[in-house]
Amino acid sequence: MSLDALYQEIILDHYRRPHHAGLREPYDAETRHVNPTCGDEITLRVHLSGTTAGDTVADVSYDAEGCSISQASVSVMSDLVIGKPVADAMTLHDEFLTLMQGRGAVEPDEDTLEDAVAFAGVAKFPARIKCALLGWMAWKDAVAQATRAPMSKEETA
Repeated sequence: MSLDALYQEIILDHYRRPHHAGLREPYDAETRHVNPTCGDEITLRVHLSGTTAGDTVADVSYDAEGCSISQASVSVMSDLVIGKPVADAMTLHDEFLTLMQGRGAVEPDEDTLEDAVAFAGVAKFPARIKCALLGWMAWKDAVAQATRAPMSKEETA
């Protein structure tokens, strides 16, 4: 089996049997993202645990509609970030973003990105990059909302 065929099989497996799909409670933040170029959409929830300085991603859940790439990507992303400290999960986000923006020229680190390396071929198709990034961007926004410090009374006045 070729590497490209293996990567395609990983994407199809996550598309057919998505991990962490279905919106769950409790959650600290919820975001909704839409890719206007193709109509893919996602509502994503994130639940963090721990202290603000050392939050851990306790759960990611989502409801999504769209192509196999966007569906599989959010499934893979959820597997990667759940259980990780937020800082480490953000590093994974940055690594995946670098892979997608590399237009196929970036060699992914399989030890770091695990199943997300399957999207290396997607980076060669600019029209599909937004599909692969949809869930990751929703997750990043949800984490930003969840970790935002509550405003003091003076800031709200």
